[in-house]
Amino acid sequence: MHSLPLFVRLNGRPVILLGDGEPAAAKRRLLDRAGAQIVGEDTQASLAIVAIEDDAEAEAAIARLKARGVLVNAVDRPSACDFTLPAIIDRDPVLIAIGTGGASAGLAKALRQRLEQLIPAGLGAIAAALGSARSKMRARWPEAADRRRAIDAAFDPGGPLDPLSATEASAVDDWLAGKAQAVATAFHHITLTSDAPDDLTLAQARLLGQADTVLHTSRVAPAILDRARADAARVACEAAPIEAPEGMTLFLDRL
Repeated sequence: MHSLPLFVRLNGRPVILLGDGEPAAAKRRLLDRAGAQIVGEDTQASLAIVAIEDDAEAEAAIARLKARGVLVNAVDRPSACDFTLPAIIDRDPVLIAIGTGGASAGLAKALRQRLEQLIPAGLGAIAAALGSARSKMRARWPEAADRRRAIDAAFDPGGPLDPLSATEASAVDDWLAGKAQAVATAFHHITLTSDAPDDLTLAQARLLGQADTVLHTSRVAPAILDRARADAARVACEAAPIEAPEGMTLFLDRL
């Protein structure tokens, strides 16, 4: 992973913007959307965007800013960038960012345009409703593991909160008022035929994203394990257990 994606709150914060023309104007529009205070080079700030076309002038500005400890995004100069600006799908408060590390802004844009067609306009309202319903979810499922499994089941394809369906915000209240229960303890044995994450089936990828515990043999590639939930327990073992832990458990092997 060449960079760690971060979402930075810029509302009311100063960001230096240098340059003229359309590249600078595009960055100005983006900063305005984020609520940033756009300032000049002499102002104290932590971030700067350099959209200067002349190479010598741009390189000099980049050097001055970096000497002050300012993190710099240099338009069309990926090797000089401390951070890059992704293509964005905005379903506030849901933000989907697509970056290529500066390799190809065109590719990021093409992916954004394709994904825009898949993400319902009402997804942000669903997210906001879920945020407001935290106390109700805790009351219904006091145990964190039960609560997470119930949420995972609701987000499954065809589920009551399927994020790729044109669901209304009221679906959250309907789901909480319904009779859906947390997913029962389950054990799944997956035999992989490849070390490439792209070769996972949709069902396998979904199970990796939901599992509480991932048991795996030494033949399973690290790239596959990286697709599991960040907080899932990972246990190396060469045979499936006689008794699985509570929650959802996967045993991964490789042909």
